[in-house]
Amino acid sequence: MSRLDAVDQYNRAQNWGKKYNYACKSRGMDPCLSALEEIVKISDLRSVPVGIIEIPMERIAGTYSESRKNVFAGNFMPLPDDHSEFAKKWIDLCEYHLDGSGIADPVSCYEYLGKFYVREGNKRVSVLKSYDATEISGNVTRLLPPPSEDPEILLYYEFLDFYKVSRLYNVTFSRSGQYADLQNALNYESEQEWTEEFRWEFYNVFMRFSTVFERLNREKLEITAGDALLLYLDVHPYQELRNQTKEEIQTHLNKLWPDLRLFAKGEPVALSTRFEEKGKSIRTLILGAPKIHVVFLYDMEPGESSWVFSHDTGRKYLTRQMENEIRTETLVCDENGAELVEKAIAQGANVVFATSHKHTGICRRIAADHPNIAVFNCTPNTPYAGVRGYYCRTYEGKFIAGAVAGVVAGSIAHQDHIGFVSNYPIIGDTAIINAFALGAMLTNPRAKIVLTWSCVPGNAVKELEEQGIRVISNPEPDNFDTGINWGAVTYRASQEAQPRALVSTRCDWGIYYEKTIRTLLNSGIDSLRDNNKAVNDWWGLRSGAMNIVLSELLPEGLQQLALYLKRGIISRDIHPFRRLIRDQEGRIVCDGVNVPPLEELLRLDWLCDNVEGSIPTYEDLLPEARELVRLFGISR
Repeated sequence: MSRLDAVDQYNRAQNWGKKYNYACKSRGMDPCLSALEEIVKISDLRSVPVGIIEIPMERIAGTYSESRKNVFAGNFMPLPDDHSEFAKKWIDLCEYHLDGSGIADPVSCYEYLGKFYVREGNKRVSVLKSYDATEISGNVTRLLPPPSEDPEILLYYEFLDFYKVSRLYNVTFSRSGQYADLQNALNYESEQEWTEEFRWEFYNVFMRFSTVFERLNREKLEITAGDALLLYLDVHPYQELRNQTKEEIQTHLNKLWPDLRLFAKGEPVALSTRFEEKGKSIRTLILGAPKIHVVFLYDMEPGESSWVFSHDTGRKYLTRQMENEIRTETLVCDENGAELVEKAIAQGANVVFATSHKHTGICRRIAADHPNIAVFNCTPNTPYAGVRGYYCRTYEGKFIAGAVAGVVAGSIAHQDHIGFVSNYPIIGDTAIINAFALGAMLTNPRAKIVLTWSCVPGNAVKELEEQGIRVISNPEPDNFDTGINWGAVTYRASQEAQPRALVSTRCDWGIYYEKTIRTLLNSGIDSLRDNNKAVNDWWGLRSGAMNIVLSELLPEGLQQLALYLKRGIISRDIHPFRRLIRDQEGRIVCDGVNVPPLEELLRLDWLCDNVEGSIPTYEDLLPEARELVRLFGISR
C-alpha cells in the first residue's frame, strides 16, 4: 500500500513543481533552484565545519551543483517524468519514509549568508518538503565571506554572533542591530549564551508567533517574523508573550500592524518644526471644544531630575495658560506603568505626554488600544504609528553657546581649548557637538573642542579641568536658573574659583505643550495622528520652545552677539551648518552652500575637524547608558 501512496505523492509533488514553474515564468521570474556554484567561487571563501544541526526547511535556498538544479522546481518539487530513473529513486525514498523508518540520515549542506545549499540529499529534502516538514537534519559546512561594509555581509556577521549564543537559525532580521536588540529584549547580555531549556522555550514561542504573523501578513509586507517580533516585544515583553495563545497574539499584533507597515516602508520619520495655526474645525464650531484631560508620565519625581523638573515646569505653565480648558495630572512610573495610564483613561484622560524613552512601550500600547487618545513621547526618534515624538533642536542654541565660548576662551581665559561634555551618542546629539564646535570656530578660528562623555567610566569634567581647560560646556544641571538648564557654558577664573555659568540652552516645554493642546482643541486628534507615517516634532528657536539664557556676567557686546545670532537663526538668515565643513578625516561634509536637511542633521555620525575626541562604542558605555543608546544610538 505504501508503494502506491509513494507514487501518488510523487505525482502530487510533480504537479506542485509544474505549477510553481508556470507561476514563476508568468511573472518573469527564474523558476529553477539556485545553485551555489553559480553564486560564489567556493575556493575564495573560508570553510568552517558546523556539524550536524536541525536545518529549517524555509532556509534551504537551493542546491550546490548546477547539474542538479533542473530536476527540481524552485520549490524543490520534482519535475522528471514519473517513469524516469530519478522518479523511481524519489518514490523509493518516499516509500521508505512511509514505512515508518523515516528519513533520518543527515543531508550534506553548505551554509552561505544564512541560507543552505544541499550538496548531498536533494531528494531527501524534496520528499520531506512535499510533506510540509519544517526541519531536516544536516551536516553543515559554513562558507564565510570576507568581512566588508556591504549591508548584507554586516548583517550576516551580526547573525553569527547571535548564533554563537542562541544556536538558532530560525530567527532572521532585515536590518543591522536587531540581533543585539533581541538579546537585550530577552534580558541577556550581549555575549551570554542561552540555556538549552530557554532555547527550546523560545523556539516554541517564536514558531507560535511566526505562524500568526504569516497568517496575518496578507499584504506581503517585506519584513521577517523576527522584525515583527521585535516591534511586538517593545509593547508586550517576552514574559507576557510566552504565556499568550495564538488568538491573543493575533489580537495584539493586529493592533500593532500600522507599526509593522511603517517599518516595512523604511521611510524616515517625518520631522515637523512647528505647528501651523489652524482655524477651528466644523465639529468644534458646532459642538464646542472637548474638555482636555492631560496625563504627564515621569520616570522619577521632579525634585530628583532636572529633566523631569523642566517638563513639570512646562506642565505648570500649560495649566496656568489654559486652566479653564484643561485638567492635568502626573504619573510617576517606569516601563511597567501601563495599568496606571489605563486607569487614568478610564477616568477621562485623552492626551498622554510621556517624558522618557522608558515609556515607549506604554505609548505604543495605549496608541494601539485607544485610537481616540493623543499620545506623545519625548524621544529623539519615534518611528511608530499613532505615537508622535517631540524633542528640541538644541543644536541651534549650542551654536550660539559655542560662539560665546570661543570668545571667552580666546580673549578672557587666553586659551584655545574648550571642553565639551556630552551625555550619550544618540541621534541628534552629534549635531549638538558639531554646532557648538562651529560656533566656537566662528568667533575663534583657533578653537579646539576637547570632547568627553559622561556615559563612560570616569569623571568627564574632572578630566578636562586636569588638562587646565577653564571653559567647559557641561550637560549636568547647574544653579543658573533653578536647575532647568543643561549644557551651560561655564568659566573658571582659577583652579580654586567656582565655575560661573555664562550661557545655557533651555527647552521651554510649556510653549510646546500649550501650542500642541491648542491644536488638539481646534483641529482634533486626527490632525496630529497619522497611522500612515511617523511624525516627530523637532522644534527650534523659531518655535519658541528652544531658547538660550545669558548671564549678566557676560560683557554687553558678547550678549549682543549672542542675541544677533539668535535673531539670525530665527529669521533663517543664519544656519549653524551653512559653511564649508570638514570632518576629522579631512573630508568635506558640507559645501558651504547647501544646508543639510533636518533628517541628515538628526543622524550625523561624523565630528568636525576642530573636535578632539571620538564617539564611544557600545562596549565603552556604562551599563545604565546602554539601553538608551540601543534604542536611539547614532550607530550600532
